[in-house]
Amino acid sequence: MESGFASRIAQLCREIEQHNYRYYVLDTPSIPDAEYDKLFRELQTLEAEHPELLTLDSPTQRIGASPLKCFAEVAHRTPMLSLNNAFSFDEVRAFDARIREALDLKTIDYAVELKFDGLAINLSYRNGLFVQGATRGDGSTGEDVTENLRTVRAIPLRLHNAVGDDLAADVEVRGEVLMFTRDFEKLNQQQRANGEKEFVNPRNAAAGSLRQLDSRITATRHLSFYAYGVGICEGVDLPGRHDGQMAQLALWGVPVAAHRRVVNGVDGLLNFYREIGEQRAALPYAIDGVVYKVNDLSLQQRLGFVARAPRFAIAHKFPAEEAMTTLLGIDVQVGRTGALTPVARLAPVFVGGVTVTNATLHNEDEMRRKDVRIGDTVIVRRAGDVIPEVAGVVLARRPADARLFLMPAVCPVCGSHVTREADEAAWRCTGGLFCPAQRKQALLHFAGRRAMNIDGLGDKLVDQLVDAHLVSTPADLYKLGMSGITALPRMGEKSALNLLDAIDNSRNTTLARFIFALGIRNVGEATAKDLAGRFGSLDNLLAADAARLQQVPDIGPVVAQSMMDFFAEAHNREVIEQLRAAGVHWDEHEPHPDKILPFTGKTFVLTGTLATLSRQQAQAALEAMGAKVSGSVSKKTDYVVAGSESGSKLVRAHELGIAVLNEDEFLLLIKG
Repeated sequence: MESGFASRIAQLCREIEQHNYRYYVLDTPSIPDAEYDKLFRELQTLEAEHPELLTLDSPTQRIGASPLKCFAEVAHRTPMLSLNNAFSFDEVRAFDARIREALDLKTIDYAVELKFDGLAINLSYRNGLFVQGATRGDGSTGEDVTENLRTVRAIPLRLHNAVGDDLAADVEVRGEVLMFTRDFEKLNQQQRANGEKEFVNPRNAAAGSLRQLDSRITATRHLSFYAYGVGICEGVDLPGRHDGQMAQLALWGVPVAAHRRVVNGVDGLLNFYREIGEQRAALPYAIDGVVYKVNDLSLQQRLGFVARAPRFAIAHKFPAEEAMTTLLGIDVQVGRTGALTPVARLAPVFVGGVTVTNATLHNEDEMRRKDVRIGDTVIVRRAGDVIPEVAGVVLARRPADARLFLMPAVCPVCGSHVTREADEAAWRCTGGLFCPAQRKQALLHFAGRRAMNIDGLGDKLVDQLVDAHLVSTPADLYKLGMSGITALPRMGEKSALNLLDAIDNSRNTTLARFIFALGIRNVGEATAKDLAGRFGSLDNLLAADAARLQQVPDIGPVVAQSMMDFFAEAHNREVIEQLRAAGVHWDEHEPHPDKILPFTGKTFVLTGTLATLSRQQAQAALEAMGAKVSGSVSKKTDYVVAGSESGSKLVRAHELGIAVLNEDEFLLLIKG
């Protein structure tokens, strides 16, 4: 009899999920609501009577679970990259020209689709079962919102192959959670009826709903989902083109937007943009542009990435909404990286669904170019439908007492002197280790894995330590005690001990790591290693002038001036001395200005998994011998080190005839 109940429960689960797909994804319900409710109640009854047969992918589990205390962090197995933006036809033409030139092709096929105004997420499936969902976060690490995503009925809890069996594969689906306009309006009606604050727009409503600690609240919000790509995919072969992958996702039961196609050349891109622009107002959801991607995935791999965005894709944004108001004054904000940004204080104005009272003026050059003055009537735009900015001035309405604004000579937060590099628009505060505005960023960078490697000191804990006035500079970390840490919310004795151990372990480091940890502008890991090798000790580095600094390979006037400005600030030197006094020490050696290392001038690429070394250890070993370690294979690559489960980089190396080393060969090379 037990098998009969299990069979009926499995049948009900399949039927209800099929109806969910028709209703929430296809928008073509196949049965009346009353009939659906009848099936759902039968399933609830059977699961209540036989709890041992209840599974995580049951439709009844979409109602939400008990509240969480916080969201856990999830490290993405492959980065979730953002897109560069285009705001004009000329920028799109330039994008197409760059692609064609890089690939040496006369014309390109592009996959084109909508850019939803929602929240990017990653869905992980193991053997067809949905096991984890995470937000994009900073691209490398997101928040675990699995339980909330289970309540989104458009998201399949299982993926099925062509014959209806569970998909025997490890698949990551990337997509956007959003809220349809009709559901947004219903939600705000309910908010008004309950006397609660209304949401400004569907994107805010979707993001707020997905980040509820109580997933039962998320379950009451009608969220939707559309896929736009694939992350990891192991155990099943995917088509080699983006449009083919989207079609494959649809066959597996994943929602994919209907407004997508493949077009040829820049004319195809612009025609799609015009077409969607005409339909935009009638769409059932908010979009802020369209997305263009090179359709052929092998061409995507050849193009690679720049910074945190792919070269093979771009978002073409729709024109932003604009309005006029009065500029009442100008304040200066100091960002987490020390950049000084002039911000306009405005008479309140409603733009793009939001009441705006402040807008960015970007930098001094932009302010002068637009001739913005206090008292002017200005045009306010929500750039990219997100960030309010002052787009221009209505000169005909300029009052006689309108006055110019001058950028401050010192940081308005800490009083340190400000500098501006010749090729940069922004003025920057030089008090990086001391300035309160940069405090949290400086601490996070200092504690980073590639810097002082203080395990467990992440964003939330840094926020707590700074907000509780326990830590002001990196040196204060080494003064922390058990009582102060355990007084923080959700910080028990064991966690506090772990943090104190990690801080204590970080006292012994390398000179290169310490230089990098200081967070000097334009000084990355590679530059820090070069400086450590050239000068041998921190005192030698502190005593160096710009001319000596520029004797180090790859250090030019800009980097040298950044270092001179940083070390010229008394506050920064004081923090360095406090760190020394706290017992932070590093290896020092005789400087070797002319030392030639074995792999100087050689470029290596690491791919796959090495059994005896981590990726970081292998990279450190190569860099210690003078090599450059790159993230992509090109004609300039000298060696590719291939571990187990190597992927497209190994294929590319064979195509270009580049020397490939297995792990044993690599170990012999670096030991030799």
